[in-house]
Amino acid sequence: MSEPLRGVIVSHSAVAQALRVAVAAITGLDDALVPVSNDGCDSGALTTRLAEAIAGRPAVLFVDLPGGSCLTTSIRLARGKTDVAVVTGVNLAMLLDFVFHRDLSPAEAARRAAEAGGKAIRTPAA
Repeated sequence: MSEPLRGVIVSHSAVAQALRVAVAAITGLDDALVPVSNDGCDSGALTTRLAEAIAGRPAVLFVDLPGGSCLTTSIRLARGKTDVAVVTGVNLAMLLDFVFHRDLSPAEAARRAAEAGGKAIRTPAA
């Protein structure tokens, strides 16, 4: 892959921006992720925001919840595109994995990130 994958965090309110800032603070990579909020927009406006964030590049869309406008709009935008993958249930662990594996295909990067994010969810022993 000639240029690294674009990671787009799609969320309600300012969640996407907060996750982008956290990843940049931990990794020093401040250009790996683009935040997109659905704040104050309908489905059409959110589609426009996502298309602008992707900018015609291969991308993985990291969506906050497994339902709602962020997910449905992301799936609709990615439908039929082999260079855009969607992952839902975004968390910091999956984004950290993603930024260091942006040389993979969108599908493989999404799979890796989802696996890393799932492994990070646990109930620690007291």
